[in-house]
Amino acid sequence: MGNNLLVYVLCVASFAAHAQTSGSSSYTFLDVPGNARLAALGGVNVSLADRDVNFFFSNPALVGDSLAGWGSAGYRFFAGDMGQTSIAYSANFDRIGALQFGVQHMDYGTFEGYDPSGMELGEFSARETALVVSRSHAISHYRLGVTMKGVFSSFAGFRSSALLFDIGGVFIHPDKDLSVGIVIRNAGFVLSEYSESSMTSPPFDVQMGVTFKPEHMPIRFSVTVHDLADVDDGYYDPLDEDVSALNKVLRHVNFGAEVLLHRNVSLLAGYNVRLHRELRMEEYGGGAGVTLGFSARVKTFEFTFGRSGYIAGVASYNLTLAADINGMLKRRTIL
Repeated sequence: MGNNLLVYVLCVASFAAHAQTSGSSSYTFLDVPGNARLAALGGVNVSLADRDVNFFFSNPALVGDSLAGWGSAGYRFFAGDMGQTSIAYSANFDRIGALQFGVQHMDYGTFEGYDPSGMELGEFSARETALVVSRSHAISHYRLGVTMKGVFSSFAGFRSSALLFDIGGVFIHPDKDLSVGIVIRNAGFVLSEYSESSMTSPPFDVQMGVTFKPEHMPIRFSVTVHDLADVDDGYYDPLDEDVSALNKVLRHVNFGAEVLLHRNVSLLAGYNVRLHRELRMEEYGGGAGVTLGFSARVKTFEFTFGRSGYIAGVASYNLTLAADINGMLKRRTIL
């Protein structure tokens, strides 16, 4: 039954992918990394398999049955009172295997509203939420996964909703520390528009990546290419009107690295070329697109911190706490 449902959702999502049109996207909070590990690796990764229960948000094939029982909660701190909450849990079921459940919530804060003449209209809020369920299925060294998202958006009383799907796959090498992933993200249908005149478009994307660890080297590298659905999407460099072809290609690339200091401790770093090129300032461009973090595991708990740089003096911070909930319950039962 579980595999039949997986095939059905794949067909629906594949059809929906062909219905996407180019243009400005809504629900872009879905592309903002809500967990610290992903944020610290540059913000885009579709190939790091079976390392973090949160990664089904990036590619549904990245979380298999081995992470069943793991749960996670995280928060991303932005400037002002803006913040993002991310919750994930993988539960095992006897007949269908593991299912992943998650919530992504972006709170943009409260704002003062004014009409065109400058008259105060009072305060308004802006929030977006995605309720997520995901499933993966392994075939030999390959794994295929599907994520379904119910998306709900509200800006100053204007509301919109959508049903979106991610379709992902990953190849995991049987002998080497090597995995290759691909995902089609945010294909689906808008269920309700913000208004009668609005034309809401989900942030459809195709991403590919590879994660590998050279033998005898304590570093795991990840290279991910993104925005492949629109390879020339009106890229703008505010400091360079004559953008070279190489720069246009590199802006689709995200680099990540995990330095394995100990089996339970690692340092994380990333470089998002597009963020660097688009957010850098002429005098202070070094920090834009650069991400850093660390991860530490103690028994059944894992704490991860991530910092994402934007411009000089401006950054966001992710904190994520994950735990092997099943392992904790088993220990209590034994005791």
